[in-house]
Amino acid sequence: MLPPDQAEDSGSDEHEQCRRLAKVLDRIGDKWTVMIIGALSRGPMRFNALRRLIGGVSQRMLTLTLRGLERDGLVTRTVYPTIPPRVDYALTPIGQTLTEPLRVLSDWAMAYQSAIETAQDAYDSAQENL
Repeated sequence: MLPPDQAEDSGSDEHEQCRRLAKVLDRIGDKWTVMIIGALSRGPMRFNALRRLIGGVSQRMLTLTLRGLERDGLVTRTVYPTIPPRVDYALTPIGQTLTEPLRVLSDWAMAYQSAIETAQDAYDSAQENL
């Protein structure tokens, strides 16, 4: 057992680590982030190509998510000096490391989607009968 002053510091460190981890998980667990990472795993893309491929995302949400991913070092934004300017988005090496875990998660979701829907229907029916 740790002395009270060390135990308190340890708890504080753990709490801070959890808060930092939560920030990362909030970013990579966001549905738009998952879809953008998936789209960019195919290679660099322009903004409108991303928007068309993802579908359902507003221009504002796509812009905000891309900026956040760029800030987090997961996506790069390259501006080419053409008229009009051409902007490409691509995964950084760190961003590329997310593609495999997200693919595994996606495979899991597809494999168990029907089972989850069945469980939800059973739960909802049971709740209605209370």
